[in-house]
Amino acid sequence: MRKLYTKSVGWLCGALAIGLLFAAPPAAAQSETGLPLPRFVSLRADAVNLRTGPGRRYPIDWVYTRASLPIKIVAEFDGWRQVRTQDGTTGWIHKSLLSGKRTVSIAGREDRIFREPTTAAQIAAFVEPGVIASLMGCEEGWCRITVDSHRVTGWMPQDVLWGILPDEFQN
Repeated sequence: MRKLYTKSVGWLCGALAIGLLFAAPPAAAQSETGLPLPRFVSLRADAVNLRTGPGRRYPIDWVYTRASLPIKIVAEFDGWRQVRTQDGTTGWIHKSLLSGKRTVSIAGREDRIFREPTTAAQIAAFVEPGVIASLMGCEEGWCRITVDSHRVTGWMPQDVLWGILPDEFQN
């Protein structure tokens, strides 16, 4: 099993002092890029630093070690994106480490992927919490996903997936 993230132990005391020295810019009320906020993206690399502020001078708070992990962008500042993870952790990541590829994470409990968008359909696979899948699209409360590592494609109810805004795929 791969690690989802690891906590950086360096800079722990210095992080507080440095954080007090540099005032973080106000969170953007509107997107600098013109893209909607909040929105979901995914991690581009297997090692991505989550910093306490928008710049390399800010301490690293977490190191995420799982490419394709879905991340919610909540604000933008220059080339930096303030993000929130599934567990509620917030910090800053440089835009070059983010991808527009849409992914989702199975939230909360073991669940099933169905071959069609109905619970009466044949089960394609069982998935555990934290499994990451590519998002193909959603309709009427169901999302078509692919678990790339096992080449399984099917449908899951939208409410068991993290990485989609509630009203994002309205029909």
